[in-house]
Amino acid sequence: MTSLRVLSAGAAKGLVGSVAPEVEGVFSAVGAIREIFEGGALCDVLILTARQLEELAASGRVRPETVAPIGTVRTAVAVLSGSPVPPIATGNDLAAALRAASAVFIPDPHKSTAGIHVRRVIDALGLADAVAPKLRAFANGETAMRTLAEEAPAGGIGLTQTTEILYTKGLTLVGPLPPEHDLSTVYAACVSATATSPEASRLVQLLTGPASAALRERSGFEAVERHP
Repeated sequence: MTSLRVLSAGAAKGLVGSVAPEVEGVFSAVGAIREIFEGGALCDVLILTARQLEELAASGRVRPETVAPIGTVRTAVAVLSGSPVPPIATGNDLAAALRAASAVFIPDPHKSTAGIHVRRVIDALGLADAVAPKLRAFANGETAMRTLAEEAPAGGIGLTQTTEILYTKGLTLVGPLPPEHDLSTVYAACVSATATSPEASRLVQLLTGPASAALRERSGFEAVERHP
């Protein structure tokens, strides 16, 4: 699969690297990846939210018959390994954790799924002014979490996709956002309409099929609920 080109939401970077470490990939916030793709970047496999791929399939940009769900990813909270784990079971708990944090690390609040949602949650909690001075936003969740792990002062906290937390050494996953502020996002993979590699369909099958089910679960992807 060395000739495959992948454009992917950052939430799936760890999974892709585990399933096919040899592929050439670009990983970032979903908004940024979609802009790159719609701007004319060629790829064989595209990984975005299921809703985005449905839209692109309707416009003929991807092959609709290949779109398959990878799993559901929840937006969650992380702290430095060895740090006290704050309670986040309720909105009040989360607000207290954010107030107490020395710095708050998040992905792009304008282009990333988690970053947009976290910004809304902070606003809903009435903490926009209190959190603003210590907010640290990065191009994607991976960069935000890596910087949290490597450079954050004691008491730093991070909010992004569960998958990006689990694949970052030096962090502890506290848990998903409280139910009233939950965000569960379904990610999917598909073959681009411009795909040239015959291995593209096989990679989509590897990422979404039963062979990688256990790996997906360990990576933070929950099984997608299917309704009759």
